Amino acid sequence: MSSENTLRSEKGNPLALLPLLLFVLIYLGAGIAFGDFYKIPVPVVFLLTAVIGLLQFPSVPFTLRLQEFCRGAGHSDIMLMCLIFILAGAFGQLSKDIGAVDSVVQFALHYLSPGTFIAGLFVIAAFISLSLGTSVGTIAAVTPIAVGLSQSVPGSLAPALAAVIGGAMFGDNLSFISDTTIAATRTQGVNMRDKFRLNFMVVLPAALLTIVLYIFYGIQQQELPAAGGYDLLTVLPYAFIFVLALGGLNVLWTLLGGILLSLALGMYRGSLSLLQGIASVNTGMSGMYELCIICILIGGMTGLIRYHGGIQFLLQRLDRHSGSPRRASLGIAALAAGVNACLANNTITILITGPVAREIAVKNKVDLRKSASILDTITCSVQGLLPYGAQVLTALALAAFAVPASALIAVLYYPFLTGLSTLLFILFFSRKKDT
Repeated sequence: MSSENTLRSEKGNPLALLPLLLFVLIYLGAGIAFGDFYKIPVPVVFLLTAVIGLLQFPSVPFTLRLQEFCRGAGHSDIMLMCLIFILAGAFGQLSKDIGAVDSVVQFALHYLSPGTFIAGLFVIAAFISLSLGTSVGTIAAVTPIAVGLSQSVPGSLAPALAAVIGGAMFGDNLSFISDTTIAATRTQGVNMRDKFRLNFMVVLPAALLTIVLYIFYGIQQQELPAAGGYDLLTVLPYAFIFVLALGGLNVLWTLLGGILLSLALGMYRGSLSLLQGIASVNTGMSGMYELCIICILIGGMTGLIRYHGGIQFLLQRLDRHSGSPRRASLGIAALAAGVNACLANNTITILITGPVAREIAVKNKVDLRKSASILDTITCSVQGLLPYGAQVLTALALAAFAVPASALIAVLYYPFLTGLSTLLFILFFSRKKDT
């Protein structure tokens, strides 16, 4: 995201990065110590490191340090991201409450056979995640179905869980209301539609190859449980959101339209009353409050780091290994992958690395649509393969840890292929400078 404040100095200062480094150390250390990377609330850690940032460099008047923090926290991109997150949460919860997710699952199960059900689970998870904009939420919704189906097909639990995770990451990467998409496009200052088109071309080969691999996985032919009823009318809000967003309508109007359509359908079908719909919207909004707080704290901390020369220091170091669009793109990918591996959270990774990635891209004439796409795809790839990431842990927990993490990761084809596809995209489509 762009910065409106003036740097103290053009010279980089590594000490300015201390709050960020402390966050990584505290978060990583606590995750290892407790055996759970989600045991310590992320906003609390960010608040602690933000305070440390405010206490740094006492030679600078505190009022000025506080001013720079507030300027970064209240940046227009940060505020817009928070608003989009809130509306996306409301739409996701409301569409789920009117029965859209259940309808998608049951509709797909009517047409699955034992030989194709794993590939089918990938497609189901991909569509639901693309519609809801959340990989973890999709995994939580579809994994029980995968576990139930796998009980009728011996030896299929690990690939079934892997298919759900892969599909969820595919949809999360492309969804117009995904927190990773919102973060990537806002930090790079690009249109969601443009980023979607580029991302789709990058990840489509990985998705198609994943489907083929799961079709030929070698599942024994046995009967699957009977599917339940469904109502395809409840899926209409998903199509509505997708078409409007792809048509270029502002995401705020798209989300508001989706919310109103979902509410109207719920009331028409009798699945929700007006008051229940309003409560559903509030629940969805509430689920995004923590992410909004994180965005504000990251924005403030980034403002301080930038003011004291931390961003400039990173750019100076990365410049040694860049100089061309391709090398700069590889640097952006490596930076995002490394931070994601430490934080086990792709959204926070994009929020932290996004400002640096944008400056690297601008300086080395990398198309900002490419930098946004790289940030999203590479973090989705890394996140989907982390045994301590929320996606893998959620799937394993819902399956009662019936398979070891190593067996699950061994068949997580999509995240691996996405990383490979992104690397090939960088190597063969970043050779010429963008105009």
